[in-house]
This record gives sequence, structure tokens and C-alpha cells, in this order.
Amino acid sequence: MGELIDFVLHFDQYLNTFVATYGIWVYAVLFLIVFAETGFVVTPILPGDSMLFAVGALAATGTLSVTLAFGLLAFAAFAGNAVNYSVGRFFGPKVFNATDSQGISHKLLNRDYLKRAHVFFEAYGGKAVILGRFIPIVRTFVPFVAGAAQMTSASFVFFNLVGAVSWVGLCLGAGYVFGNVPLIKNNFSLVTIGIVGVSVLPVLVELFRHRSAKAQSPKPTV
Repeated sequence: MGELIDFVLHFDQYLNTFVATYGIWVYAVLFLIVFAETGFVVTPILPGDSMLFAVGALAATGTLSVTLAFGLLAFAAFAGNAVNYSVGRFFGPKVFNATDSQGISHKLLNRDYLKRAHVFFEAYGGKAVILGRFIPIVRTFVPFVAGAAQMTSASFVFFNLVGAVSWVGLCLGAGYVFGNVPLIKNNFSLVTIGIVGVSVLPVLVELFRHRSAKAQSPKPTV
């Protein structure tokens, strides 16, 4: 686990090694990392934001093509989410239907929760898919839950595309513009942690707005 955390926090150093070792095939390695992080529920710890930032920084030096990296990684993010959604759509209802009417499994996988999730994703699924893309670990589970909740396929595809392009574009672009600033380049691990913190802000804002709206809504009269 320690090695994996070090891999995430110091991905810029590992990326230089990848380029030196694999050459042009480094694009395939990066594609697989992004695809696996978003496509497989069991790999949420893989680097996402930090990897894109590091790729952008290296692309600014001319070592990598920013255009090719953006195209491939945006597609990897879109395809990974699509696979995760499809798995959730196929297996999710079966898992919930297979639970017994008693015990802890029934409480955790209650069919009513799935119905509520379906209502939620039909009403707010677009925000969840797009904002969830920017939050590490969360982005791995949102498409699976959206699939299990039977979120409309056309809606998911649209918001998945918007989220993938926005996420890759912003993280890659930030690395391209700021990644080689000495203060940032010499403190990459702190920058990685900072990116995670900034990623959570939109969700906190949404929660604050939701609670404020709920508090201001008129209470029913008796």
C-alpha cells in the first residue's frame, strides 16, 4: 500500500521512467491507467488527477504530444466509465434481487435503495456524473451506481462525455500551464494533495446549496 501511495504522490518521477522505458508505448500505458481507474470498481486508487497533471507538465516540455494525450486519455476516461456503467446496469439489479429478506445483506442491498437511486439519477444524474468525475475514488463508483440504478443510457452517455472531456482537459491543461513552475514542480506531492482538495469543493458547494434551499423551503402547515 505504501508503494502505491508513493506511486500516486510522485507520479511525475515514475512518468519520466515510463517514457524512457517504453517510448511511444507510454501512451498505451497512460491509456490503460485512466481506463482501469474509471472502468474497474476494484482499482479506484490508481492515479488520475495527478497523472493527468504530470502528463500535461511533461507535454509542455515537448516530450509528449498534448493533443494526442488529450484525445487518447479523454477517450479512455469515457470508455472506462461506459464499461463501468454497463457492468452496473447488467449486474446491479441481479445483485439486489438476489438478497434474502433478512440479515445484513438485505439492509445493505435493499431493493428500495436501488429505486431511490434511480429517481435520484433521473433527476440529478447529470451533476453526479460530471462532478463525480473530479473526485478520486468517487468517480470509480458513480458510473456503476448509475448503471445499477438504470439511469437512462442516452443521458449517461452525454454527461459521461462532458465529464470526461472536462476532467482530462482541465487537469491536463493545468499541468501544461503550471506544471513546470519551479515551486510546483519541486513540490509535486503537495500539489497532488491540493488537487484532491480542490476537486472536492464543487461537491461541498452543492451540498451547501442543497441544505440552504431545504432550510429556506416553507414548512407545511398543519
